[in-house]
Amino acid sequence: MTHQITTLPSGVRVVTEAVPSVRSVTLGLWLEVGARDEAPAQAGCSHFLEHLLFKGSSRRSARDVAEALDAVGGELNAFTAKELTCFHARVIDHDLPLAFEVLADLVVDARNDEADVEAERQVIRSELDLLHDTPDDLVHADLAEVVLGDHPLAAEPLGNAISIAALDRDTIHAYYLARYRPETLTVAAAGNLDHTRVVALADQLLGDLGRPGGQRPQRHAPTAYQTGQLKLRSRPSEQVHLVVGAGGLAQDHEDRFALRVLDEALGGGMSSRLFQEIRESRGLAYTTFSYASSWTDAGLFAAYVGTAPGDADEALKVLRGQLDTIADDVCADELERAKGALSGAVVLGLEDTGSRMSRIGRQVATGSPIVTVDEALERIAAVGVDDVRRVAGRVLTGPFDLAVVGPVDERSRDRLQASVV
Repeated sequence: MTHQITTLPSGVRVVTEAVPSVRSVTLGLWLEVGARDEAPAQAGCSHFLEHLLFKGSSRRSARDVAEALDAVGGELNAFTAKELTCFHARVIDHDLPLAFEVLADLVVDARNDEADVEAERQVIRSELDLLHDTPDDLVHADLAEVVLGDHPLAAEPLGNAISIAALDRDTIHAYYLARYRPETLTVAAAGNLDHTRVVALADQLLGDLGRPGGQRPQRHAPTAYQTGQLKLRSRPSEQVHLVVGAGGLAQDHEDRFALRVLDEALGGGMSSRLFQEIRESRGLAYTTFSYASSWTDAGLFAAYVGTAPGDADEALKVLRGQLDTIADDVCADELERAKGALSGAVVLGLEDTGSRMSRIGRQVATGSPIVTVDEALERIAAVGVDDVRRVAGRVLTGPFDLAVVGPVDERSRDRLQASVV
């Protein structure tokens, strides 16, 4: 389990982790481009591009792309997040050159044809409709908007109905040329591979993408997080979905491992406080959990519960109570369980080349120093009760923000908001 990093003269970074015991390789092309890089009129452009690149290049049609990977039993996919876009493929080790050629072709030579723009516009509208028809997903997007305010990190990667309707081919293609550049690109691969060979393929197939001499986009951290705010969507559904949250920690913060342990103890598994108190002891919900989202210069911490409308007030009260008390009464036993769960998840992830690729690719693409698995396990093991209490005192002091989606009347607004302030 060794990783190597090489930066090509063009600025493209290549990071690999050799795993000789497997017969597969997962390859990812990571670009520093996401929702936070979009102006309001470009909202959803990064994700739109993800769709368009799969429509093919001047050399390959969309069908050619699909058939190339299917013919060798490979897997091909992509995702767009708030500050990264990743195109990735998993293949048998000897098919790595083919996978690299296909991915490089898409990233370097995208057509972004007008007809493809119109076809994918309809697909993305369907994605937006699905998000709005899925309240337990929508509520988390709403919370990000509440906590982060008007900062670009608050933006939903899918964009919005108005922006998606307005985006045209010229706007999207100009965004592609400006953002898909060698200095924003990281190649990550994990599996049965040779680093030198991957570097040679990157140099041969990517070069400078035909767009040399640029600079990474400038990004600005949030100056503050909003507090005590409520976003309420009143709509008919069987459950009320509630998320309480606040600003968290950036991905390289010195307390990030303590925050991960706190998150696990609070709402990470069946033995967590939220699960035991809200589901097991009181039967108020089927699903409840917490999570910590971290980006290069900001973070968000949140706790969720989905419950029957008649139980919403009690469920929210119990959830808020756990947020308020964990800093004072967290104990060594629950921390040991939380650390064991985190350590196990880290080790189990080593069995999947996709997880390994994502781990090293995300760190290099975002400019973070690579933390090895052994280092991560050591950092988790070193977290103590005082560390968790310190980070809880930083993140969970309130006032909190609240997002609610479900059959809740606007007349409940003041009562709900008062519960988190």
